[in-house]
Amino acid sequence: MILVTGATGFIGSHLADRLCAAGVPVRCLVRNRSRQAGGEAAYGDLASGAGIVEALRGVDTVIHLAGVTKALHPQDYDTGNVTASANLARAAAGRVARFVHVSSLAAIGPSADGTPVSEDAVPHPISRYGRSKLRGEQAVREILPDAVIVRPPVVYGPRDTDVFRLLKAVSQGFVLQIGGTGLPVCPDSPGGLSHSGERWISSIFVADLVDGLLAAAASPQAPGRAFFVAYPKPATWSALGAAAARIMGKRARVLRIPPAAAYAAGYCAELWSRCTGKPGIVSREKIREGLCPWWTCDTRRAAAELPFTAATPLEAGLAVTLAWYKEAGWLQY
Repeated sequence: MILVTGATGFIGSHLADRLCAAGVPVRCLVRNRSRQAGGEAAYGDLASGAGIVEALRGVDTVIHLAGVTKALHPQDYDTGNVTASANLARAAAGRVARFVHVSSLAAIGPSADGTPVSEDAVPHPISRYGRSKLRGEQAVREILPDAVIVRPPVVYGPRDTDVFRLLKAVSQGFVLQIGGTGLPVCPDSPGGLSHSGERWISSIFVADLVDGLLAAAASPQAPGRAFFVAYPKPATWSALGAAAARIMGKRARVLRIPPAAAYAAGYCAELWSRCTGKPGIVSREKIREGLCPWWTCDTRRAAAELPFTAATPLEAGLAVTLAWYKEAGWLQY
């Protein structure tokens, strides 16, 4: 039996669907009884610890995907990414054979010089989210030394709502870019303060990430190790936008937003979130992350030890993603 947390979210729902389709017994830990997830449902709250022990009965593998990616208050990141992870790890100690903790490239931070970040790099997260993901990793590792830590970069695919924002802009004829050549970037990074204007990213198609998580859950070499899982070839945000435009048959023009204007938009988005009581993905911290030129990671350890290599090139993954958005009515093109 596999316990999946975060099974009602973007990545977790794909993982639960895959396990159910393969006939693997899966239990999904959900907090809200009105939310539906594939497999058997178990109700509990990771932040308080309520219901976790019961959810773990008969479970031999945990894949922990639940977490907070956007928040109204800074402490919400620690509650959702540190306290919750520690509670689950403590309850799992001595009960399960494999614990896969899903973290993020944000926990390590961007590359300082364009060299893809390795698993052994000194962490330098530049946002509250990234710092909370790092502390979550550390809490899990302290309690469960044999836990497997998986750090995805940008994840995209059907049901995603974050990269979707960029793709929606492309469908309307715009490729959004922040800043330009020679502007200050990534103020909290140990790297330099100027670059060519391109922003490089590692990314992974959600179906490939599910493959990587299952490999991490099964590999005899994985316990106690951390892995970056991504498509081996990084791309630029402009290349992503151009590929999406080709697929949709659009002629999208680049709209460059000065950093000051982007920060102002982030501040306004934060004010709006406070007014509505709903956290949004746009914030000044997200703008700061977006100004970093190299969010890239080295995938060789995963290829050698899991072994896992993401198979879906960016344009192929985007084609599947955009077709789903169109069929679901999220985009018109």
